[in-house]
Amino acid sequence: MLFMVVETFTKGPDAVGERFAAKGRMIPPGVTYETSWVDATGNRCFQLMQAPDRASLDAWIVNWSDLVQFEVVPILTSQEFWSQRQ
Repeated sequence: MLFMVVETFTKGPDAVGERFAAKGRMIPPGVTYETSWVDATGNRCFQLMQAPDRASLDAWIVNWSDLVQFEVVPILTSQEFWSQRQ
């Protein structure tokens, strides 16, 4: 499954950047980071993640929840969406 994860940096980007530099992404087995974008202010990150299910992301989220507020949206590619509607 694909997930769009919207992260809001509650303690600013520097705190997130420091942890990432020290510990990496800290994703559990079975979860794959695809790509990400950061808004122009540096306060939010939009990450495309792949995981078997939403629960699989929770182990990753707990590693960052003291610095980041998460919104997790299950998504489909356009092709997947439209093929299901036919």
